[in-house]
Amino acid sequence: MTDEQKQQFTRKITNANKTEMIVILYEMVLTYAEDAKKALEKQDMETFHIEIQRAKACVKELQNSINFDNKLAMNYFELYLFLRRELSKADVAGNKTALDNVCNIVEEMRETYQKLSKADTSRPVMENAQAVYAGLTYGKNSLNESLASQDIDRGFRV
Repeated sequence: MTDEQKQQFTRKITNANKTEMIVILYEMVLTYAEDAKKALEKQDMETFHIEIQRAKACVKELQNSINFDNKLAMNYFELYLFLRRELSKADVAGNKTALDNVCNIVEEMRETYQKLSKADTSRPVMENAQAVYAGLTYGKNSLNESLASQDIDRGFRV
């Protein structure tokens, strides 16, 4: 994951509600899996293992976020267990097919949750995060970002 991608994910996370957080975690799994595929192509096994572990950590976070009061909770739990097994299989054997399976499943789930997130009007999970405004101003193709000044306590609240 590049530094630019990390900044983008950080900005998304600070403004995300619960449903959007799930979408972001799916996006992170996909990013790490794609990075693992690239490392595998280059035969960089150390980076490959690191990226797989990062993808597994995101899936574990998804698994930990399951609300077991929901009727579908066990289905999600089983699916996340399957994804973690596939990632482990890919890690041990350098198996690109297992990574492709993970990406296909996660991509479908990401698309579904992206549609659901449009209907979710709940507040962001992180309160009191600094707002970032970006836009094209005073220059050809130059992007300027500005941070909104807040006179209140800047501590993050979850």
